[in-house]
Amino acid sequence: MVRVKVSGIRRVEDAFSAVRWGADAIAFGVGKRYPSEDFISVEVAIQIIRQIPPLISKVLMTHLLQADEIINLCDQIGPDTLQLHSEILPMQIKIIRERRPYLRIFKSFHIVDEASVEYGVPYCQIVDAFVLDSVNEQTGAICGTGIVHDWKVSRRVVSRYPTPVILSGGLTPLNVREAMEKVKPYAVDSNTGLRDANGFKDHTKIHEFINNAKEGFFSAD
Repeated sequence: MVRVKVSGIRRVEDAFSAVRWGADAIAFGVGKRYPSEDFISVEVAIQIIRQIPPLISKVLMTHLLQADEIINLCDQIGPDTLQLHSEILPMQIKIIRERRPYLRIFKSFHIVDEASVEYGVPYCQIVDAFVLDSVNEQTGAICGTGIVHDWKVSRRVVSRYPTPVILSGGLTPLNVREAMEKVKPYAVDSNTGLRDANGFKDHTKIHEFINNAKEGFFSAD
């Protein structure tokens, strides 16, 4: 069964919608260093996480680079999973792993060109999953770009590593099935493809995305 993650959650009602329609994980951003519309305050993140039912993974996305800062943030908010969207050094991840062994750790993996395949080598033994994402080279944004990267390269990453791969980057209800067929990821993740005109989540799009991803898995099977 493919897993589905809904990212860029900024309101409790959007998190509830994702859970209602069958999301396995919801993600929210705190600790911004790069351009992004999706990051929220610690207080809002706590409000969201306290109202999400058990068995739904609560993922904290952050741009922070230092283990001490990241651990402090996790202790304040209380996620069960940490998604690192930065060029954090492997040693810093090891420190987080040692001090907070209960946390699952995802590492962003930016697909730019063929050479991107080797990016995961220093991280594959110390993280629980890779999140394949795109980069907006014009704005400097590194998550929530809405840009589709080269799925042929993504497929090579899936084949290259034993680490589970979560496919992100420009996924929508309309292209998620094709993406799954071409990449064969462990999970799919959408953010900008589920936004409404106000930048929050469109609940109809959430439903369609999750439904298409789950049905696409069974169709491919």
